[in-house]
Amino acid sequence: MIRIAFDPIYAHPLPEGHRFPMLKYELIPGQLLHEGAITKEHFFTPGLCDESTVLLTHERSYLDKLLHQTLSASEQRRIGFPQSPELTRRELMITQGTIDCCEFAFQQGVALNVAGGTHHAFADRGEGFCLLNDMAVAANNLLHQNKVQKILIIDLDVHQGNGTAKLFENNPSVFTFSMHGAHNYPFHKERSDLDIPLKDGTTGEEYLKTLREILPELIKEVNPDFAFYLSGVDILETDKFGKLKVTLEECKERDRIVFTALQKNNIPVTVAMGGGYSPDVKVIVEAHCNTFRLAADLY
Repeated sequence: MIRIAFDPIYAHPLPEGHRFPMLKYELIPGQLLHEGAITKEHFFTPGLCDESTVLLTHERSYLDKLLHQTLSASEQRRIGFPQSPELTRRELMITQGTIDCCEFAFQQGVALNVAGGTHHAFADRGEGFCLLNDMAVAANNLLHQNKVQKILIIDLDVHQGNGTAKLFENNPSVFTFSMHGAHNYPFHKERSDLDIPLKDGTTGEEYLKTLREILPELIKEVNPDFAFYLSGVDILETDKFGKLKVTLEECKERDRIVFTALQKNNIPVTVAMGGGYSPDVKVIVEAHCNTFRLAADLY
């Protein structure tokens, strides 16, 4: 049985004016339960990530700002959210959810976090709605505990995982792969181990062809013990910021390509949802739900 990290706090940590970006985190599990794709037994509620684990990745001074609500106005603008104790608690819970998913993935092959994929967070700062880099923290935790030797991070959000790239730029134990919009946020890109920048208007056919050509060979080359998959759905043609031309079915096929390639090589994977900004929230939810449906079917 696949396991899924979720808590209602994922959806409700912010003032009313900032609620829309979080609404999907409430609707995704509701839809999956309604249709019977999963049951309540699939879900688990993570606790809060402890400070020592966060500090494997983030600087003490930055974590203190989050804990004591001392972010400056400019730091809050860079993040995109007003600081609050609830927001910090949410980030610590999401990060622990991704850490816990790793343990379930070792057992089942896959585990998913309804939130997470906060790949714009750096060691000393947050950006782009990201405060703590959950996958980086989870990856460093696995390495710190000597549970794996080599990790592959597959980041298919439309926005480059700049924080993740910077955090692991000098770490040979983590290979960062980002396939993203070339002319999209962040406008200053960091250097991943492998970056595939896509031109505006890239079709789903082109997108899937590129992924099919690259991913199997990359897995052979890197030979990871464990993978993280950031399955952002802002690649959709309906997305307000994506600039790509990928349909809902093609986005689902992208997930299938990733899961089957990892399964073929017996590589456990932790999945986090990443971005999605289509004007119709039902489209966002359907695209994310496809990721959970496929995981439940394939594993």
